[in-house]
Amino acid sequence: MVFSSSVFLFLFLPLVLTLYFVVPVRARNLLLLLASLIFYAWGEGFFVTIMLASIVLNYAGGLLIHRYRGQRAAKLALAVAVFANLALLSSFKYANFLVDNLSAVLTAVGWEPIYLDPVHLPIGISFFTFQAMSYVVDVYRGSADVQRNPINSALYISLFPQLIAGPIVRYHHIAKQLVQRSVTLDGFASGVVLFVIGLGKKMLIANPLGEVADQVFAVPAEHLTFGLSWLGLSCYTLQIYFDFSGYSDMAIGLGRMLGFRFLINFNYPYIAQSIREFWRRWHISLSRWYRDYLYLPLGGNRCAPWRTYANLLIVFFLVGLWHGASWNFVLWGLIHGAFLILERSRFGGLLTRAWIPVRHAYVLGVVMLAWVFFRADTLDYAMDYLQALAGLGVGDGTAYHIGLYWNREILITFIIGTLGATPLLPWLKRGWLLRGPRLGVAVRQSLVLNTVFTGLMISLLMLIVLGAAMHLAAGTHNPFIYFRF
Repeated sequence: MVFSSSVFLFLFLPLVLTLYFVVPVRARNLLLLLASLIFYAWGEGFFVTIMLASIVLNYAGGLLIHRYRGQRAAKLALAVAVFANLALLSSFKYANFLVDNLSAVLTAVGWEPIYLDPVHLPIGISFFTFQAMSYVVDVYRGSADVQRNPINSALYISLFPQLIAGPIVRYHHIAKQLVQRSVTLDGFASGVVLFVIGLGKKMLIANPLGEVADQVFAVPAEHLTFGLSWLGLSCYTLQIYFDFSGYSDMAIGLGRMLGFRFLINFNYPYIAQSIREFWRRWHISLSRWYRDYLYLPLGGNRCAPWRTYANLLIVFFLVGLWHGASWNFVLWGLIHGAFLILERSRFGGLLTRAWIPVRHAYVLGVVMLAWVFFRADTLDYAMDYLQALAGLGVGDGTAYHIGLYWNREILITFIIGTLGATPLLPWLKRGWLLRGPRLGVAVRQSLVLNTVFTGLMISLLMLIVLGAAMHLAAGTHNPFIYFRF
């Protein structure tokens, strides 16, 4: 079950919200826990037991770390908890990857290869595993109090709004909210607005552009042309942003409807002027997680330059691997790590003095070319795709021409997506609301301006809901691209 499915929108969510405001306040966490387990089991069935095992493991680990605080046993309990979390994640996400690579090595030296049947990857296992690890580490560091209530502990790991696609919520950010929170009318309304905006991003922009990207990236390498390859990559660049940020917006909005306040996860990353800034804006919860739990403990940038560079490569090697068990993802991560290192050299100084459009073009060029490795199914196809992007493709554009994928609807969607990837609406809103005082108009006229703007926003939200409902009714392309995470 995903947020953009009819079952979630028209059955699960209305039922959970109704019950949430009907049951006594003290029973709300139990209700949310049961709802979260049902939500996960709806799509994963038996594999909900994996998440339950994670809950039990980290609840017990937190209690042991707290009990033996300051003693060697606490460090041992932390080590066991972290190892168990990583072992659980690796068993399901990386088992086939490790066996396949080991088998390739054995074959190369003349030994018999080994085989392993495909291992099912539970949806969202990377997200709830990282959340669980942050909890035991925070308890060990003393930055968070241990959670003695098993229901609250289980809810932190399994809370359905951010369970399968993030953001990665740190325990100390919502520890107090697990115990006491309130839902205000303004908070609930802002949650609805965020959810609808996220739904629009997913259904009306990401899905149509994703359909084009999927079709282009399925074109045989020998038929790729310069124009077709850039069309597919441009559509994918917008798809992954609006898909991922759309889910994050929906998660944050759902949290607000329930009284939780999650931190922002995307902040217009495509307007960044450096790769360093890009990672301050893209998947913020993940980059901060790696910063606080790996990069800084490794020494961060408080050591010799070569060590800092090594730390960055280690972090982004693992960032790539976190996204998927494939060398393509590893290369994607290392590309970002390499450019972060480059920006710490003289090149970084030149970049800061460059013309702003040049900086934007540099970031988009690096990010988009790296997306090829992220999207391509194999490394060989990624290399062929890069050749086509450089105008070195061998396709003649007859069997697979742009007209098969490009039409007026996609053009309009692409333009809206391009504008939506910038903070254009916030700028317009800020300018609109400040227009009255700048022009010296009366207070009554300013109120009229605000009322008109609010009316326009409500109308836009209603159109988004209507458009999303029409797409659901039509059964259009509605992929879930986070199954690998």
